[in-house]
Amino acid sequence: MYNILMFVDSGVDDSLALMYALLNPKLNVVGVVSGYGNISKEQSLHNTAYLLKLAGREDIPIIAGVAGPLSGELTRYYPDIHGEKGLGPIQPPADFEGLKVYDIDKIIEIVNQYKNNLIIVGVGRQTDLALPFIVYGANALKDVVAFYIMGGAFLVPGNVTAEAEANFFADPIAADLVIEKGHNVFIHPLNITNSALIKPEDIDFLAKNSQSPFKNLIKPAFDYYFDAYKELVPGIQGAPIHDVVPLFALTNPGAVQYLPKQVRIEQFGQSRGKSMADFRPNPEEVAENKKDWIGMKIDLNRFREDFIRTFQGR
Repeated sequence: MYNILMFVDSGVDDSLALMYALLNPKLNVVGVVSGYGNISKEQSLHNTAYLLKLAGREDIPIIAGVAGPLSGELTRYYPDIHGEKGLGPIQPPADFEGLKVYDIDKIIEIVNQYKNNLIIVGVGRQTDLALPFIVYGANALKDVVAFYIMGGAFLVPGNVTAEAEANFFADPIAADLVIEKGHNVFIHPLNITNSALIKPEDIDFLAKNSQSPFKNLIKPAFDYYFDAYKELVPGIQGAPIHDVVPLFALTNPGAVQYLPKQVRIEQFGQSRGKSMADFRPNPEEVAENKKDWIGMKIDLNRFREDFIRTFQGR
């Protein structure tokens, strides 16, 4: 079993990732950092609390993320894709009586508690994950085993600009810092997540057969998300569940193939948020400890089967 500390923004695919983590017997969620991204920080916290309550896991600490990127720019949300509240048409409770939310110090406490036995999974904007390095220094997360991140697009089109993926574009300063300061960083870019499709018939099956506490959420949230994708990508046969991919990769060794490269993120200008690595036949020499792991190929049949099996909730 893997102990994981999750960083989310609780839009549809982030929420599905958190549900997946709570349902998967190979994962032990020891904390959730919830901040801005597809929705506001406040709504993200409410969604996270809602999902934990449905799962009967109110023992898991919720840590408040930040309200915007390190640059201080205004944040753009995506209600057309994720809904006003981040769960499609679903309206989570507006508040939670007695909800306790921790500050950033809780991250360090959890890292120390699970020293050398903790994996960080970051499926939202990278701002919250960058903060411990800024506040506590470059060695703040040295006792974390690995970082599994959803973000980036390498030699393929972006989904916010021609070159940039949303998580890295929203705060490229934070994304670059996390990749530079982190170690054993496994990046799951659009190269593989765009093809990680779940189809309407899969969701219909789960709506009828799931025994999970999230049974009544899955279909309306997915349908809203899928309708948005049909507008974005005409003819698409399912919705890409980007943020489940890092968790799938962690719990299914060998299902994702990685390429070791040093990665940097362009921070300014027209190429802001672009993921960069040297893909030439004879790249420049880079020290092994400077390399990151870029997911380049995924077993899609295994992904779909694993998703359905996990969400059946048995």
